[in-house]
Amino acid sequence: MGGHVVEFTDANWESEVLSSPLPTLVNFWAPWCVPCRKQAPTIEKLAADFQGRVKIGQMDTDRNDRVPLGLQIQEIPTVVVFHEGKEVDRVKGHNEESRFKDVLARLGVG
Repeated sequence: MGGHVVEFTDANWESEVLSSPLPTLVNFWAPWCVPCRKQAPTIEKLAADFQGRVKIGQMDTDRNDRVPLGLQIQEIPTVVVFHEGKEVDRVKGHNEESRFKDVLARLGVG
């Protein structure tokens, strides 16, 4: 993914997601997942469009297992939105940009 998308890991999860002052959208994915690859340009576009207002990143579920297991991520892609350290929304499967914008609008980010 491009330069606007943050790479989240088990190691940086607390500082990058749970302690983030911004709402944070996390795309759980894996390199072998075709729907994940199809959704990647949408995630990158959102990251560019919402830069400075929402932190948007991804977590490779093949390289990180502690966080996905703890959040019971059972299918990918799954996008989870956090605000003030808590999960506030979850979107499973491949989705269009408008679906993610609706989720962020409910947080007052538009």
